[in-house]
Parts: sequence; C-alpha cells; structure tokens
Amino acid sequence: MFILAVSGSAIGLGNIWKFPYITGVNGGGAFVIIYLICIFSIGLPIMISEIMIGRKGKRNPITSMEILGIEETGNGVWKIVGFIGLMAGFLILSFYSVIAGWTFHYFLLTLQGLFIETSAMEVKTVFNQLTQSIPKQLIYHSFFMILTVSIISKGVRNGLEKAVYFMMPALLIIMCILLYYSITQGNFSEGVSFLFKPDFSIITASTILVAMGHAFFTLSLGMGCVVMYGAYLQDHESIFKTSIIIILCDTFIALFAGLIIFPIVFANNLDPGAGPGLIFQTLPLAFGQINGGILFGALFFALISFAALTSAISLLEPSVVWLIEKRQIRRSTAAILMGLLIWTMGLFTILSFNNLSSFVFWKGTIFDNIDFLASNILLPISGLLFTVFASWFMSHKSSKRELSDTTTLQYNIWRFLARYIAPLAVIIILINFIGVF
Repeated sequence: MFILAVSGSAIGLGNIWKFPYITGVNGGGAFVIIYLICIFSIGLPIMISEIMIGRKGKRNPITSMEILGIEETGNGVWKIVGFIGLMAGFLILSFYSVIAGWTFHYFLLTLQGLFIETSAMEVKTVFNQLTQSIPKQLIYHSFFMILTVSIISKGVRNGLEKAVYFMMPALLIIMCILLYYSITQGNFSEGVSFLFKPDFSIITASTILVAMGHAFFTLSLGMGCVVMYGAYLQDHESIFKTSIIIILCDTFIALFAGLIIFPIVFANNLDPGAGPGLIFQTLPLAFGQINGGILFGALFFALISFAALTSAISLLEPSVVWLIEKRQIRRSTAAILMGLLIWTMGLFTILSFNNLSSFVFWKGTIFDNIDFLASNILLPISGLLFTVFASWFMSHKSSKRELSDTTTLQYNIWRFLARYIAPLAVIIILINFIGVF
C-alpha cells in the first residue's frame, strides 16, 4: 500500500500532461534517455533520503527534521527544511487544483461531443473562454478541493489508502484502454519511433537541464510528501527496494502516456512540440476528428483527473498532519482549515488568467510567480537540504540502520549519489532557474 500511495503522489499531471509535451518540445528519444539517466542518478538518492528521514522521524516533515536535527547534530534549526517543503507543497496545490479543475471541464465537454469536427481556432476559443471565466474556474477549483479534503479528512486507512487503492488501478485500466485506441486509431509506429529512437544532434545544455529538473519534480521530491509517507513505512520494509519500484512505476506511466499521446498526434498531423497546450488545445482537436473520439477523449480527461487527485492528496497530507500535531485538533478540522487556505490562495491563480492578467511583476503574472517560487526555488532547496542532511549530517550508523537490508555496494552507491551527484545537479538546476546563467 505504501508503494501505491507514493506512486500516486508521484504520478500526476507531471507524467500525463508535462512529460509528453516536454518530450515533444525537446525532440523525443534522446531526451527520454537523458531523463532516464537523471531519474536514477538524481531522483533515486533524493527519494531514498526523504523516505529515510520520514521513517526515522515518524512525524510530519517539520517535526521530523527538528527531532532528527537535535539527535544527529544537536540543533533543531533543521526544521526549517521541513517548513520549506510544506510551503512548496501548499503553494503548488493552490494552482494545481485550478489546473486539475480544467480537466474536469474538458471531461464534460468531450463527453458532450463539443469537439467533434471543430477547427483549431474553435478549440483554442474554448480554452480561452474557460480561462476567462472566473465562475467556471471557481466551481471546478472548489469541487476539486472538496474532493481532496474529504479524502484526507477520513484519515490514512479510511481515506488515503482506500483512495489510492481504487484510483491507481483505475488509472492503469483507463491507460490500457487508451493505449489500445492509440494502437488501432493512431500512427503507433511513428509514435514509438519518436519516443524511443534518439537523435542526439538536437540535444543542448538546456535540454539536459530540463531533463534533470523534470526527473526531480515528477517524483514529488522536496514537497514533504515523500517524507510524510516515509513516516508510515514499516520498519521491516526496504527503503531501497521500495524507492526503486516507485521510480519504475512513475517512469512507466510517463512513457505509457507518451505511447498514448504521440501516435494520436502524428495520426492527425499535429505538432508534437506544441508545448503546454498539447493536452488542452491539441488533443481535443485530435479526438474530435477520429472514430470513438467522444468516449476515448472523455476517458483521457478522466485519467488526468484521477492522476491529479492522487497527487493532490499527497500534497495536502503533510500540512494537515503538521496542524494536527501542532494544535492537537481533529483530522477533519485540520483538513478543512488547510483546504480553505489553499482554496483561497488558488483564487489568485484563477484571477491571473483574467482580471489580474495585466498585473505583471518579476516572472510574470501572480500565477507565474507562485509557480516559479514553489517549483523552481523552494522545491530544489528543500530537496537539496533533505538529501544533504541524510547523507552528510546523519551518522553512518543511523543511515546504515535505515538501509540495513542493502548490500555494502548499494549503500555506498546511495551515499555517493546523495552526497555528490544529486546535490551538484540540484544546485545546477537551481542556478539555471534563477537565471544566473
């Protein structure tokens, strides 16, 4: 169940929305190979470090880091690392909920047959109408947050576990149906070639940085989610093996999504490098032109909605547990309070696409700045510090005890990657995003 929960956290819009479009933008196969290298050299050691901290601390990320900081270094200031992670997750969920709400809207529109034989301009108009409508976005944003809060308020066993136990298999079933559809209706051979046949001549330094960044963010690292789930991991379970399985599941789903999307894109002579609009503006056009487009288009957006919800649950859980342990209040009360705060913060994202779209500073609109601050600054800092603490400041005895099932070689590989490779890569990502070079 732990593997399902953390996989649910990692598998979300990043896999089904972001991975296909950044793969398309960055040329396909060569990017995929670089991404796979990064996910095992960067993502794996960071995930092991965060699960280790969570299981040893047995509390929310802030309290776990405070307790372990005192135990290992005699200083509780390390709780700041947990706070940074929770803050990143809080901010990300505030806009994640809005974008997830769009998927509900598109599910309904596709089911109604709105995109049948529509033009590219009409599809774009539909998207613009959604982002310009405050009431529509507010309704979907509210609905998504209510779903997330209701699941979290039921607790780990009755809410979180039951949700992922249902949604993860459902997600896989839908993907299998869509893959069959892609094989029979799409240009599958060209999609496979694009995804797995590398052309390294188109790779640039920027491509490598994008791959490193996505490998880090797709696994929900640096948000406190993995640390929080680590607190629920039983002592007899293997952190190393569990981390490998989770990363394999996450990578499998991302590649699976590519195999679904790109054959449909190529069959309809669409641009695989269309960018973020690939799902909301390009694929509705494709589903509107092919047999069974209403059913399978609706299934596709249902799939994205499921994936978004599993990730949202994990983003809310650490903040709720922190509030429960800090204020000694009921879980349902903590979930509602944190949900309301995040819902309120989400209003700024909604307004960024319409009434406040002209209010631009630093990196762009309010939404652009929230996204940049959370995803490109707070997450790498938090993930970096979690990993540095686990590999440099936790004693060899402590880390060895948590990884007691590993061989000496496996332990040394983790320690080397966590001490040198992952931190260096994250620093490069951080510097790149801030814009120093």
